[in-house]
Order: sequence, then C-alpha cells, then structure tokens
Amino acid sequence: QPPAFGFLFDVDGVLVRGSQAVPAARRAFQRLSDGGGRLRVPVVFLTNAGNCLRSAKAQELSQALGLQVSPEQVILSHSPLRLFSHFHQKCMLVAGQGPVEENALNLGFKHVVTIEALRKAYPLLDMVDQSRRPKELPPPTTGFPTIEGVILFGEPVRWETSLQLIIDVLLSNGNPGAELQDIPYPHLPVLACNMDLLWMAEAKMPSRFGHGTFLLCLENIYKKVTGRELKYEALIGKPSTVTYRYAEYLIKEQAEKQGWKSPIRRLYAVGDNPMSDVYGANLYNNYLKSAHQNQVQAGVKRSPQAASPQTEDRLKLRKDCNNSVESCESILVCTGVYRHDADVPSKTKEHTTETVFHGHRDFCFDPSLVEASYIVQDVNDAVQLAFKKENW
Repeated sequence: QPPAFGFLFDVDGVLVRGSQAVPAARRAFQRLSDGGGRLRVPVVFLTNAGNCLRSAKAQELSQALGLQVSPEQVILSHSPLRLFSHFHQKCMLVAGQGPVEENALNLGFKHVVTIEALRKAYPLLDMVDQSRRPKELPPPTTGFPTIEGVILFGEPVRWETSLQLIIDVLLSNGNPGAELQDIPYPHLPVLACNMDLLWMAEAKMPSRFGHGTFLLCLENIYKKVTGRELKYEALIGKPSTVTYRYAEYLIKEQAEKQGWKSPIRRLYAVGDNPMSDVYGANLYNNYLKSAHQNQVQAGVKRSPQAASPQTEDRLKLRKDCNNSVESCESILVCTGVYRHDADVPSKTKEHTTETVFHGHRDFCFDPSLVEASYIVQDVNDAVQLAFKKENW
C-alpha cells in the first residue's frame, strides 16, 4: 500500500546531538526502511543548519542513521534561496562560516563577495581587534564592486567583524569605501537564513547561541545607529512558511520518483524546538487550512513576506494545495532543546506576557503555535505514533 503521508525530521536534538547519534534514531529508521534499506515512506531532513554543503549533511546523516541519505532529501536553512532567482544576478555580500561562497554559487547566485574579501578590500573598516588593525595607511581601493544585497547564511566566527561590515554596507548603500552621505532607507535587501536563537549540542548547559542571536545583535545595532528598524527581504529556514512549502514539494517529488501513486495527504514534522519546529509546523498547518479556503494569510497577524511570486509559480503551490496535502502535524521530542519540565508558553497560563518568547522579532507570539500536536520521548516514539495514526 503506497503511503499517503511523509515525515519532516529536524536533525540537531532529534537525530543527533553534536556529532553523536541519538540512540532512538537508528531504531526509528529501521522501522521506516524495508529489508533492503529503502525508505517505505517519503522523508525530508529539515534542519536550520546552514554552514555546510547539502551533500556534506547528507553524508553525515547517512553515517549517523546507517542508511543512504541523498542530498535531495536534505533541506538546509538556505536551500529555498534557489527559488529567489530575481537576486541571482546581483552582487551579494555573504556572511556566515564554512563554504559560504560555494553554497551561494550552488544556489544560483552568480556574483558573491565574502566578509573576508570585503575586509581585505577595506582594511580600515575592521577596528575592534587591535591585532588586526593596519599598521600603516593602506592605498585606496579601486574596482571593488558595489554590493546590491546581503545574504546571512548563519552565525559567523568573528561576530564583531561581520556586524561592523554588514552595518557599513547597509549605511553606505553597498559602497563602504565611500564617504557616508545620507543614510538610505529602505536599505539594501537582506535575506536571512535560520532564526534559531538557541540550539542543542553535547554541552550540559541547555543551549548554544544560534544565528537568531546574531540577528538580534544586528537588528539592535542597526536600530541604535539609525533609529529605524532593520527590514528583511526574506526570512527563511524554520519556522518560515516558504521552507515548509519547499519541504512539501520535495516530499511529493520523492513519492513520484518511488512510483507511489497515492497523493500525500499528511505531513508529520518531528522536532525538539517549540519556537522553530513546532511553531513552523503549526504555522504551515494553518497555511494549508487557509489555502483550502482560498485565504492568503495564515496563522499570524504580522508575518514577513518570506516568499516571492516566483516561488508560487515554480512550485505550482496554489494548485497542489487545493488537491493534496491537507495537514502538517507537529510532534515534539524530549531529546534536545525541549524538556518536559521546560516553561513552554501556553494559553492555559494566566500571565503569558511573563513567558520568555525565543522566536524571531517578526513572528508574533501566539501561544497556540508553540503547542505541539503530540509530545513523545524520542524520534522512535514519534515514528510509532505516526504509523499508529496512519494504520501503517
């Protein structure tokens, strides 16, 4: 019987902790696979990691889970940027760590400038680290391209350098070597991937700073300097709706390649972070419901426009939503960021304003969006639960 459902698995805190596989993960994938090691249902690995190549993450998952994972099954926080083709010909500043230049080129961007290349071109901009300050006045820079937009792939290593140079580019309209004139507003387009404030690694301390923490710094510095809000052209990665729409597209593509004729009706999103995994799945579930009712806005009063018109056209999402996927249920596991005794915002609490919201500034707090459809101990229990619901 062909499956009418698929899984969206978060990675850190669900399948692995740092470099170590969560013990339940292999059991879960033994359940999901047939005797030949082939998956019996479509699966997408939906992670907010972005400081690596898709192929490297697929290889890492293959080793951790003991089965062959293809790059086409992996969605990194930046993967939907391949749909933003109207930026692909522009000169973009890319920030993060790892193979940022290669990632950008793989996604379709033709002209990219790294933070390090910008720092070398304009050494007088980077002044916090005294050991890296120029010892003598460098010659003026000539021929450096005007920057037309900024891509924030993930948390960088030298935060002070990236914060300084990104602000310089925004204040100078992409010409940080020029003398500052009037500060442009709106500023150059900023596309940000991965809004996670915190994530779970091997440390006993509960959570490590994520890219969301870097974004928080950038937003506040920009506002303090200019008196205006930093605006995003796109916020992608979980919990952004466009990321889940892209995941749905890959799930359906996978089912077609396997020759499964049944339409995929239900998605099960398994994660450990209420503020990204649960919020994102619930937001997408609301989107699916409203798409069936021909409504444009889903779930939140003020949501960033995270997708371009090209995205809708390319993925044929309007047509698909009318006749296929009906729901996206959130399953929260207790092997990562979330703990049973954690103070997750709830509409049953009398003083929800006192609860700390770790979500991004542009995603309004709605207690119902961080309430998981189900809470289980680990990913193996999550798979069992979905199988039971599907009579599989």
